[in-house]
Amino acid sequence: MSSVNLPYKDTTTVVETPLPQYYREGYFSADTLLHPELPGGRYGVAGDPVPYTMYGDHIITSLLLLSFVIAVISISNARNFLMRQAKNFFYLSHGSTTEIMETATEMRLQFFLVLQCCIMVALLFYFYTLNNIGETFVLDSPYLLIAIFLAMIIAYFIGKALLYALVNGIFFGGKKSKQWIKSMLFITSFEGVLLFPAVLMFMFLGMTTRDVVIYFIIALFLVKMLTFYKCYVTFFRRNEFKLQIILYLCTLEIVPLLAFWGALVTTANNLKINF
Repeated sequence: MSSVNLPYKDTTTVVETPLPQYYREGYFSADTLLHPELPGGRYGVAGDPVPYTMYGDHIITSLLLLSFVIAVISISNARNFLMRQAKNFFYLSHGSTTEIMETATEMRLQFFLVLQCCIMVALLFYFYTLNNIGETFVLDSPYLLIAIFLAMIIAYFIGKALLYALVNGIFFGGKKSKQWIKSMLFITSFEGVLLFPAVLMFMFLGMTTRDVVIYFIIALFLVKMLTFYKCYVTFFRRNEFKLQIILYLCTLEIVPLLAFWGALVTTANNLKINF
């Protein structure tokens, strides 16, 4: 009898026996359905990517939620301090009045509320940039753009505080300068509380950019009116030349604000990709 010519006929081990070509290759040799270890790629048609939405941004949403929780906890624990600040803001103090010094916890609360105001302004200007300046930028991440806006806003508030301390210390004395800095911290904290609902309504309730701008202008007008009132009470209440307050506010409030707005718009335009 003749034996079948198999590839393993006269060998002792499988490793030592070379397989013929027709045993190693076949029609389905490279098919991913036959060999699951081979990369098969993607089957079907790729769908359209989900468009970017503000309410779907988990990082910004987490930042807003964290700011809200910390603000609620801080305000609930230091409501007496805030009520005392509000009372002192509208109270006409006299020279013999004894001032109550703030504790370290109260000052941390104050600076956190100021930081929250900076974050709200940075987010609002970021929304304005996306809707009025452009949506594509040279930066790798949109969060870098928000960080740049936030750094500029913090620098603006710090620069304005130093300018106020310098001018008020020279012309009005250290005591009134200190009172004014405390008043500005309170006004800035109040501004952050006012702007927080605008950010929430724009992100989650579909508020239009036009309505956000109107809301921001109204809030800014209210803040500037409070600044005008406190400036008059602190520095110019006993001054015969009442019109000096206009020069004071134009030099230290209006002009820096307009210059800062121009710097923000210029920065956004320089970072935008022009097609």
